[in-house]
Amino acid sequence: MNRMNLPKLPHRAAALGLLGVLALTGAAGCSSAADSTPRTTADSAPRTAEARTSAPPSATGSASASASATDVGWVQLMTPMNQQAVKLLTLAAERADEPRLRAFAVRLRADQEAELDRLRPLLTRMGLPLTDVHAGHDMPGMVTERDLTAARAAEGPAFDRLVLAGIRDHLRQSAQVSRSEITAGGRADARELARALVTARETFLAELARLPGAERALG
Repeated sequence: MNRMNLPKLPHRAAALGLLGVLALTGAAGCSSAADSTPRTTADSAPRTAEARTSAPPSATGSASASASATDVGWVQLMTPMNQQAVKLLTLAAERADEPRLRAFAVRLRADQEAELDRLRPLLTRMGLPLTDVHAGHDMPGMVTERDLTAARAAEGPAFDRLVLAGIRDHLRQSAQVSRSEITAGGRADARELARALVTARETFLAELARLPGAERALG
């Protein structure tokens, strides 16, 4: 997956689990001028009935005063990360050459959609807009539009290798930044969700590593 440098901001670092720094970029709204129509956090593939019913009731009103910069940065990064992963998983569920990869993609997509049904209400409770502040930015672990274009053009084992690498990166990076939220976040509901995300990603990463072709594709 291609990566670009983050914008230079005070106290920033490459987004490799240092969520306090990522929070600064999220709070500052690091949307790109090249993307004149930012994605919203509702822009994802159609959700399954199972995913919809797993969502808790969304709270109304703003609770942003109780959210730390880490909370804001985490939820504003995790939401588009899941949205973009769902797009790649949708392709994999339809086109993967390996049947076990297709089945894996279906289950992981449902899990990612269920997480979105918890992340979006958290954005609302924190008084944050449903806007992807990272639109147009190539963040570590983010499935980009370039990645999706490459996947659509690939076929057979080459397609499977792209999916395995992209989803592995997504699961690893989102787990890493979620661990930072657990450690440094200020909101109990955000930390609770981050713990659930880490547990799920550890499970899926272990399963992904056992898929046919994973060892050769991932090195």
